[in-house]
Amino acid sequence: MQRVIEVSNQIQGCLSKMAAALPSHQDAQVVYHLRAGKHQVPLNERIGKPISLEWSGAIACTHCGRATKKSFAQGYCYPCFKRLAQCDTCIMKPETCHFFLGTCREPEWGEKHCFQPHIVYLANSSGLKVGITRKTQMPTRWLDQGAIQALPILEVNTRQQSGFVEMLFKEQVSDRTNWRAMLKGEVESLDLSAERDRLLETLSDGLNQLRDLHGEDAIRALNETPSTFHYPVEVFPRKVVSHNFDKQPLVEGILQGIKGQYLILDSGVINLRKFTGYEITLT
Repeated sequence: MQRVIEVSNQIQGCLSKMAAALPSHQDAQVVYHLRAGKHQVPLNERIGKPISLEWSGAIACTHCGRATKKSFAQGYCYPCFKRLAQCDTCIMKPETCHFFLGTCREPEWGEKHCFQPHIVYLANSSGLKVGITRKTQMPTRWLDQGAIQALPILEVNTRQQSGFVEMLFKEQVSDRTNWRAMLKGEVESLDLSAERDRLLETLSDGLNQLRDLHGEDAIRALNETPSTFHYPVEVFPRKVVSHNFDKQPLVEGILQGIKGQYLILDSGVINLRKFTGYEITLT
């Protein structure tokens, strides 16, 4: 069902991660909408203005909708967290996929989501990092991380294979984002094409071993151009202070910017994705 674009002064609903989209023309800013229940609220136009988010104390599982006292894995109740394949540890560590052992929690879900092309990429959100994502999730994955640059470097056939490749690259480059550095906006641009060439040469033996194991066409080099992203931020925080609904149900201040899944307020920052399923009132 299509979401309702909300224009009134107050909305209420359970949070989903913010929708982030590329602008309609190059060098413009990423376009954000806050999603709460059926509502979708444009946020870029609110920058420089007061904003208030108040948690009601209620949390709903994003999968089954049941009330839960605690959110697991960013939005699930405990039964769903233990039952769903998308909450299994192999999602965070694809190289540990156990589908072929016959122990996948949801084989049909696994076939649909894990046995499709994945991209190994380099990104610059707080410095050089390696990451993986389904091919269909570009550029959403990069925007959610607050990356200012990104470059697909390899395409593989399955999620597990992307995990094997990522493990190899982690010998040379981090797979994590320093979210505080990302939010401060002090990240310098990198020559991602040069970094790609350097890493592919350094890791060529390991990549060839993976091709010998999975097939020559299982891991394919890409020749893409780096993408650059600009975020709607008027003022970057000099000191990053985090808001937490569990400790402070009311979060308010002047909205100074949006980057990744963070709102940047003059009173602190808040990662909305962390509070998926939390029922809030936005004014």
